[in-house]
Amino acid sequence: MAAPGAAATDLEVVRGKRAALFFAAVAIVLGLPLWWKTTETYRAPLPYSEISGLNALQLRLMVPVTVVFTRESVPSDAQEKLPFTVVHEREIPLKFVTISQSGSFGWTSLISTGMWTYFRNSPPVIFGIQFLYDKMKIKCRFQKAYRRALDHEEEALSLGSMQEAETMLAEPQEQAEGSLTVYVIPEHSSLLPQDMMSYIGPERTAVVRGIMHREAFNIVGRRVIQVAQAMSLTEDVLAAALADHLPEDKWSSDKRRPLKSSLGYEITFSLLNPDPKSHDVHWDIEGAVRRYVQPFLSALSAAGNFSVDSQILYYAVLGVNPRFDPASSSYYLAAHSLPHVINPVESRLGSSAASLYPVLNFLLYVPELAHSPLYIQDKDGAPVATNAFHSPRWGGIMVYNVDPKAYNASKLPVRVEVDMEQVMEVFLAQLRLLFGIAQPQLPVKCLFSGPKSEGLTTWELDRLLWARSVENLATATTTLTSLAQLLGKISNIVIKDDVASEVYRAVAAVQKAAEELASGHLASAFTASQEAVTSSERAFFDPSLLHLLYFPDDQKFAIYIPLFLPMAVPILLSLVKIFLETRKSWKKPEKID
Repeated sequence: MAAPGAAATDLEVVRGKRAALFFAAVAIVLGLPLWWKTTETYRAPLPYSEISGLNALQLRLMVPVTVVFTRESVPSDAQEKLPFTVVHEREIPLKFVTISQSGSFGWTSLISTGMWTYFRNSPPVIFGIQFLYDKMKIKCRFQKAYRRALDHEEEALSLGSMQEAETMLAEPQEQAEGSLTVYVIPEHSSLLPQDMMSYIGPERTAVVRGIMHREAFNIVGRRVIQVAQAMSLTEDVLAAALADHLPEDKWSSDKRRPLKSSLGYEITFSLLNPDPKSHDVHWDIEGAVRRYVQPFLSALSAAGNFSVDSQILYYAVLGVNPRFDPASSSYYLAAHSLPHVINPVESRLGSSAASLYPVLNFLLYVPELAHSPLYIQDKDGAPVATNAFHSPRWGGIMVYNVDPKAYNASKLPVRVEVDMEQVMEVFLAQLRLLFGIAQPQLPVKCLFSGPKSEGLTTWELDRLLWARSVENLATATTTLTSLAQLLGKISNIVIKDDVASEVYRAVAAVQKAAEELASGHLASAFTASQEAVTSSERAFFDPSLLHLLYFPDDQKFAIYIPLFLPMAVPILLSLVKIFLETRKSWKKPEKID
């Protein structure tokens, strides 16, 4: 009777071992991989090798220059060699001459000359800088295509003035963005003043004098390069574009004045009337924007979209109490107090709180009667001619004093009609500086005609697009490199397919922009660089990258161990028991009858 019971017990033991092995096999072969797969972080593949290659990207900025030789501008035997092409290439070391400034605020006194305002009494200071990436280099290539002048060009350059010549030369065709045309006239031509060797106009054209010399092409070529560099690419232009990618101690605050590249900009004109009981101020801001600002922004539209608005703020006072000058019976703001003027006023503006784009503020301040007249002094204590100052990447402030005779002629409040031509002259000069459009570094004995009525020359716009393209490429490269390093160090950040597609699009746009710059296609290069910045920042700031950023692996195990441990302990104990019994059965000696 014991034999059947023992057999049943052995059968149950075998059945339990098989069940334990089956559960262990299901848990290990099926459950564990399924759990691991369903809880892993999805990471779409990224072009890490291509991103690392962007650091060693070598930018070649090609400027197409057409050099047109008129009759008797060079010897006849030299003209027989035309046409031909000469390439002048050099590496830009990014050593620049900057204009010194005073004070930590970065303000610059402005001197009005006609329509525009330039620097005065600013000694140059040499700064040496290094680029963001040690392996990345920038080379400038001037491709000079030499040819003879056509009949209509000969006729235009034989006229009596440069204005008439430029009008006639501009009629047949328009030049592409980034290209230049330099006309070489006879050495003793009356088209230029006799003491001038070259001329730079408002369009993409220039004029240089030729020479009757056996080395005429070499001499004229050097003059052409000097003029072309002034109209296109210089070290200070590119260095200012890369200001944010350079160490602070290697940089001047003057070069950090230009705005960063953006798809759009908002410009706000504000009239500050702190004493409405004494001053009834009227300004024709709509007419002034239409006559002065809108033509300038229309010429600058290739660099971004612009929106303009205005406002009037009452009882808005400066954050600094002016000091009284008994000698002149006036009040003044010293240079060291200017940094404290903006912050109290900025809280009243409210223009940048809800803006997606950089905001430029231009404030016209009419001082209260108790502090009139009010003047701004420079570091030497002399009044600033324009009575205005500006802050880098923020905007500018102009103090508009009321004529003292107005107080004697009428009762308070005095009606004040703002001279908008005087005001806009200063604001447009500040606007040019804030966009990095400064006075060019002209060659010796070079005549510069200045911009037209819209306040911007075509080659100044091209130079701005060159700088913006290089800045966009540097920004996109930095963003992509930082993103690749971040995703490489933190393995549990989700990388969605749309984020990966933006990264691929940004890398392709950077490469395309570099190719277009090397080909001299400025417009398409700038468009591609904008796309590169937009895609790279869209990928970098994607909200999905933060979902699992603060959910490390130890927290994952802390969540799943209470779930799997009660199931795993019986299985593990059963496997251990099976292993021990199997091992014991192997060591048990066999009985020999």
